[in-house]
Amino acid sequence: MTAPENAGGKQAGQFQKGQSGNPRGKAKGTRHRATVLAEKLMATDTEAVTRAVIDAATGGDMVTARLVLERVCPVRKGRPVSIGLPSLQTAGDVLTALGAVVAAVSEGELTPDEGATIAGLLEMKRRAIETVELDARIAALEQRSVK
Repeated sequence: MTAPENAGGKQAGQFQKGQSGNPRGKAKGTRHRATVLAEKLMATDTEAVTRAVIDAATGGDMVTARLVLERVCPVRKGRPVSIGLPSLQTAGDVLTALGAVVAAVSEGELTPDEGATIAGLLEMKRRAIETVELDARIAALEQRSVK
C-alpha cells in the first residue's frame, strides 16, 4: 500500500520544497552526538586516552604533539604590564603618557601590540577628559546666558 497523494502530486507527509521539517532548528544547548560519544569515551578511559596521545606525541606525531602542547601550555592572550605613567588629569597628561608608552615600545619593554592597547586606553581617557571639560564649558556658558 502506498501513501496517499496530496493535491500537488506529492506523497502525504513529505515537506514542501524549501520548507524544513524543523524550522526552529535544534534546541539551544543541544550537543552533537559525536561530542557526547567522545565525552563518554574520555570519561571512562581518560588515563588510557591521555597516555595514547602522549605516546603518539613522544613518538614523533607532530600534530598530536601540537595538540598536547596547546592544552598544556596554551598561547597567552595577554599579560599584565607595568609602566610608569603620570596622573591623567588633563589632555596634556595623556600626551605625556603616550610619549612614555612609545618610549617603552622603542626600548623593548612593551611589545608593539601592548603599546597599541595601552595607547587605545589612553585615547579613551583623553576623550573622557575632553567630554567632562566640554560639559563644564557648556554649563558655564548656559549660566552666563541665563543672567
